[in-house]
Amino acid sequence: MAPCSENLPSGKATKPGDVLRAMTGKTIEVINTDAEGRLVLADAIAYAKKLGATRIIDMATLTGAVSIALGDVNTGILGTDQSLIDGVIEAGKEVGERFWQLPLDKEYSNQIKSDIADIKNTGGKKAGAITAAAFLKEFVDDTPWAHLDIAGTAWGDPATPFRAKGPTGIAVRTLIEFIEHASR
Repeated sequence: MAPCSENLPSGKATKPGDVLRAMTGKTIEVINTDAEGRLVLADAIAYAKKLGATRIIDMATLTGAVSIALGDVNTGILGTDQSLIDGVIEAGKEVGERFWQLPLDKEYSNQIKSDIADIKNTGGKKAGAITAAAFLKEFVDDTPWAHLDIAGTAWGDPATPFRAKGPTGIAVRTLIEFIEHASR
């Protein structure tokens, strides 16, 4: 599935302090209105589970924080299932795409606790890529899950000897390799 969002101002726009209800019924305090993608992705994860998904891999240009941490060389990967994460990393090696696993320790979830809702949509200035994944983890439950934060690697600038300037298509080859390997 391809959950997408467009963040445009209007009289019905989400405002800081709004409390939204996700597809799961979980309430979300909006801290940052520019973190709309994770709201859509959370419902997509819930919908995939409703459809019977037994494993979930999501990818999104979710945070600028991953660019600060990893630059444009490695794609950040986080998740709840180490074998799924390892499978994605290995598939990436096969096709020449690099991933770096970031921690998702339970302490990071403390940053998204809310006083007025179940969770907040952002966790503040520290560990932004990790707290974004911690937010998504709230919707995964026991389903094996891996999250690819492609914000740092989705756009190539400047051009390199092996990559044109512009969209990179990062992780597409990796996911194809992962699916092909899983079906063998």
